[in-house]
Amino acid sequence: MPASARAAVDVVDLGSGKVEVRGALTFATARSARAAASRLLAVSGGPALTVDCGAVTASDSAGLAVLLDWLALAKRQGRAMHFTNLPAPIRAVAHISEVEALLNQGLTA
Repeated sequence: MPASARAAVDVVDLGSGKVEVRGALTFATARSARAAASRLLAVSGGPALTVDCGAVTASDSAGLAVLLDWLALAKRQGRAMHFTNLPAPIRAVAHISEVEALLNQGLTA
């Protein structure tokens, strides 16, 4: 896979408060992912978003930072955000960094 493909992320609005993250959620894509979520929160309605991370192909500590940032963006707007299918690397970094409690506030099964 070319480096450019590995360094791509898409934040896709599926409608009805559902969002899917596709591709890499890493240091290389963090800025793009944050901008995409910011745009999405600006245009999507409803009090809550469910973010499915099942299509994330790569992740690292920056990916965790992005998800925590998304939670903060949503909170500032008075909205809830819930994550599903979090990649194991993000869960591991959250555990090591002792931020599981923050991340778990936005988790659903």
